[in-house]
Amino acid sequence: MEISQTKCIGCGNCTYVCPMSAIYIDPVTRKAAINDDSCVECYACYNGLSREVLPPKTARWARRLSTKLLLRFDPDPDICPTSAFEPNELAWPRIVRRAFSDPRVPHESTGIVGRGTEEVKTNDISNRVGVGQVGLTIEFGRPGVGARFHEIQEMSRALAKIDVPFEPKNPITTLMSDTATGDIREDILNEKVLSAILEVKVPTARLEEVIRVVWRVEKQLKTIVVLGIGTRCDEEGEENVVAPVLEKLGYTLHRAKTNMGLGRAVLRKVAPEEFGMREIMEETASS
Repeated sequence: MEISQTKCIGCGNCTYVCPMSAIYIDPVTRKAAINDDSCVECYACYNGLSREVLPPKTARWARRLSTKLLLRFDPDPDICPTSAFEPNELAWPRIVRRAFSDPRVPHESTGIVGRGTEEVKTNDISNRVGVGQVGLTIEFGRPGVGARFHEIQEMSRALAKIDVPFEPKNPITTLMSDTATGDIREDILNEKVLSAILEVKVPTARLEEVIRVVWRVEKQLKTIVVLGIGTRCDEEGEENVVAPVLEKLGYTLHRAKTNMGLGRAVLRKVAPEEFGMREIMEETASS
């Protein structure tokens, strides 16, 4: 993202909408500028502010005059009065930043928006987490902090050393140069993103082992690491295998989401006589 220095009037509205605090008012030019290294190309500034087209010279003149009269001429806080933001064409590897930081942009590798797979926090359609298994999401970064791929690589390498397989449809996995070692492409290691998610799956008997590895590695990282765990309930809707392990490790459990198993990847065609309809088109559905 770039800010046109010929349009910017230095109102400072954009400094408040940047989730990475990458926008600041330059004390020399008194106009907004972007710290290119901190910017994750999330487009929150471009999409979060309404854009007006006030003539920059007129707006600057009004602000200077108001200052001399001990008055203030400030636009509404959700407006860029001169439409000073100009998205620049992103090339590799910087384009990776936007893929992980702008929730409206689909990943080329997966074809979906978001930082993980389509069912990163559910198991309703794919059923990829089976009985006796546990799925883990390891999330890196947060607004104001972000994460760099060399930090994510520290975790993926540690997991690979204990033979933990990575979800093949996960965006980070597609950026690995070697899934057996957990190595991520060297050319993106210093790229910074708002957040990203590693997805793995192991037998429930290995849960404690994996969590302890995550604990050890996250202490060495400068970003925030959030661990999510999913498993299958029994026929009574209860879960008495994974819960004791988590409680032993000191977690206070809160069930965040329960899927009823009603989702289907494709609805079958139904005979007309069943519902008095000619046909029901195949469509995707999820609960």
